[in-house]
Amino acid sequence: MRTLALLAAATLLTGCQSVSDALSSAPPNAGPCPTAFSLYDAHRVVEFEGEQVNYANVGFTGEILNVRSLCSYYDERPILISMELDMGFGRGPAADSNVHTYEYFVAVTRRDRGVITKESFPIQVRFDADEDRVFLTETIDAISIPRANETISGGNFEILVGFELTEEQLAYNRSGQRFRVQAGQ
Repeated sequence: MRTLALLAAATLLTGCQSVSDALSSAPPNAGPCPTAFSLYDAHRVVEFEGEQVNYANVGFTGEILNVRSLCSYYDERPILISMELDMGFGRGPAADSNVHTYEYFVAVTRRDRGVITKESFPIQVRFDADEDRVFLTETIDAISIPRANETISGGNFEILVGFELTEEQLAYNRSGQRFRVQAGQ
């Protein structure tokens, strides 16, 4: 289980109680939760070994398969968010080991505006000798978004997740080509 505390605008606080405590003991939210989703351009990563873009050169792949979130806020308290990310990882024919470290990010934004804060996290994936796919769920327990006052709802914010990509990986994702983790199942 991975704990995450995003520090937004130098004032994000992780709060004095856990998100699960807040969700179980709090009155209903004053408004909607922030939308949480993976960015289309960054929800997958394909690492190639060599110059050719073909299956024989696929090293490691990753894909964010699902994002789930819950939030709690009331009175003047910050918005507390708990998230789960379902992720799939693949080891292709050009993979050089049974262990690989991927990096993903979580960003808090004002809806349709700029990023308030962004933090990157490594995730190390171990493949058994006979395994070419691994599926994991990452849990993020404590994202806290302060509110200027009690009239600011969670609908004013978004939480974006994705893989940290090189320019080449981003261009590959945008090209529409795919080597999916679940291919061949």
